Amino acid sequence: LIKAKHRPLVIITSNNEKELPDAFLRRCFFHYIAFPDATTMQSIVDVHHPNIKQDLLEAALKSFYQIRSLPGIKKKPSTSELIDWLKLLLAEDIPAQALHSNDDKVVVPPLHGALLKNEQDVHKNEQDVHLFERLVMMNRNNR
Repeated sequence: LIKAKHRPLVIITSNNEKELPDAFLRRCFFHYIAFPDATTMQSIVDVHHPNIKQDLLEAALKSFYQIRSLPGIKKKPSTSELIDWLKLLLAEDIPAQALHSNDDKVVVPPLHGALLKNEQDVHKNEQDVHLFERLVMMNRNNR
């Protein structure tokens, strides 16, 4: 018989997308981690994109947090989506100015499909992009 000196410690992460069984949850301790603020997120991004231009990063973070704050978005973009979006922006050489257009008619950031992964948030057709644009405009008008 082999006996462990220490009980194993198992860490399981969850994003609340799927329900876990009650019998399992009764045996768990919970530690909730708040979503990173912009400063922490910048540090996370620096690990993945150390040479990113500061103006692009600031503009991208501003757009990212604005999208996360929009009411009506079923799945808010996560850190992973932000990192993927930045990778696309860098690959396509999108300038920071493209992310904060002064034109009120241009409200959807370039390559927004990397941020919005839920089909109810943004579909491929124009009507849904217009809905997303309206959500952004309504949010801007309420400020």
